[in-house]
Amino acid sequence: MTRAPRLLITASVPVTLQTFILPYAAHYRAQGWRVDAAANGAADSPDLAVAFDAVHHLPWTRRPHHPVNLTRAPKALTRLVQRERYDLVHAHDPIAGFVTRYALRTLRRNGAPRVVYTAHGFHFWEDGTPLGNLLFSSLERQAARWTDRLIVINDEDERATRDWPVDVVRMHGIGIDLHRYAPHRVDPRQVTDLRRELAVPPHAPLFTILAELNPGKRHRDALEALAHCGREDAILALAGVGPEERPLRALANDLGIAHRIRWLGWRNDVPTLLQASTALLLPSEREGMPRCIMEAFALERPVIASDIRGSRELVQPSTGILTPLGDVGALARAMRRLIDDPEQARRMGRAGRHALAPYALPRILQAHDRLYADVLGDPSLLDARPAHARTASARPAMLQDAMP
Repeated sequence: MTRAPRLLITASVPVTLQTFILPYAAHYRAQGWRVDAAANGAADSPDLAVAFDAVHHLPWTRRPHHPVNLTRAPKALTRLVQRERYDLVHAHDPIAGFVTRYALRTLRRNGAPRVVYTAHGFHFWEDGTPLGNLLFSSLERQAARWTDRLIVINDEDERATRDWPVDVVRMHGIGIDLHRYAPHRVDPRQVTDLRRELAVPPHAPLFTILAELNPGKRHRDALEALAHCGREDAILALAGVGPEERPLRALANDLGIAHRIRWLGWRNDVPTLLQASTALLLPSEREGMPRCIMEAFALERPVIASDIRGSRELVQPSTGILTPLGDVGALARAMRRLIDDPEQARRMGRAGRHALAPYALPRILQAHDRLYADVLGDPSLLDARPAHARTASARPAMLQDAMP
């Protein structure tokens, strides 16, 4: 390749880019690549404007059946790709993933751009409904034909794609920054101040959920478990926004625990919040490879999660507790177990951080380096990395990924 590659990263909404993709933008811009982003509303984000070379709005929506996803959105994306002459387009999340590949299927056949899709957990899964699984698996299988590389991030999704017409690459999530998410990086005074702000007494058990307030995350199970865990001093913090907030508030009132719920909305102080918590809860019904579990482990906090795809690969008996999906009683008992045995909770947290080495950001970035060089047919791209990235690659992987 005679010039630096031009990369476009697409997602349905800006929060996906803000939460997961910023380290990738920095990494490839440091190599001299042009790195742009596109999402619905992305052009209005000051953070994205700084992180990327250019940011574009695309008129798609997260509602799968909305007609704009197969009419205006593909046309807008095709025009953008043709105008900016991207060499590589990397799509994230199901809607952006399908529409991106549908829109670029003809251009890709003509040689450019190459198209990569990261599946952050397919919308079909082993515990899903038969009809939903049939629909979404059929769509994903068809879209695989328009894909140069498909990245999957959990065992179940890898098994599902074994006979698909695409080159599948397995990665350990999309990376966790163990430098940013580290206990020693959190000032204990900030933890004290946060607990005071939330009106949580110094020694009161505090359980936290980091998730959008939508039905699939099953916050209702956590509220009911809190009501039945047998500890009146335990408090539940919900960090996130979404359509379930009103019914959840009503449920908290009905259960008589409204005074024990903290509604935090969107937070930008996740490390401090996790350090202030007894444990992370994640009772959801569907995940890909939950970033919030990695964040909790990195901050040496144990996790209580439903026994589902993605979560079960991260949470082991040494690092947390898995409970059957929807089993409120099991969830309540797990909460009580960590409250009653704080030393066990501390051991789980320390073990969780140690287990994160395969998921550390440097290792995942290196995996993307190799994949991009391969899909673009240019091994010399691996030699064009910044000196610090090449040096990191030469270190023993376990040492490199586990550095605080």
